[in-house]
Amino acid sequence: MSAKNISAGVKRRAKKIRLLLMDVDGVLTKGDVCLQTFPDGSVAEMKVFNAHDGAGLKLASIVGLRSGVITGRNTPAVNQRAREAGIEFVYQGQAKKTAAYEEILRRAGVKDEEVAYVGDDLPDLPLLRRAGLAVAVANATAETLSAAHYVTRAKGGEGAVREVVELILKAQGKWEAAIPKALA
Repeated sequence: MSAKNISAGVKRRAKKIRLLLMDVDGVLTKGDVCLQTFPDGSVAEMKVFNAHDGAGLKLASIVGLRSGVITGRNTPAVNQRAREAGIEFVYQGQAKKTAAYEEILRRAGVKDEEVAYVGDDLPDLPLLRRAGLAVAVANATAETLSAAHYVTRAKGGEGAVREVVELILKAQGKWEAAIPKALA
């Protein structure tokens, strides 16, 4: 991502960010829901996450940018991915996301203008309208794209979150110092 392609307004917003929140399906994944049925009638859900997003989130955590997810679905895969990627706040089963958002802000001690929120669909609109930096992934719904301050070049589940992490860290002058801290 070239910093010169980012508007001055988006850079100003990104400089203030202390907390990165995001949806899961369609943002950290491509949005597919894979359900596996077993002979005993039980069902397991599988999610496919992007390695670049995970590395970006881990790096964000290392340099002090906190993160969290708010999602309508509830699956153990999200908890596992959160542990691996250093995601601090995990709120699943949130049909309406505003209460979880407000609780995270209270717990993190941040204000709306210090939050970046990444979404892709209609349930994300209330949070996008409040966040200091509203981000839509490239393949988001028309309404979500319209609510965004920034639209990623990458689609959800294909490195969009990594793009947002880089945008924030570069705007804050932390990217170059963060690179040597990247862990495998």
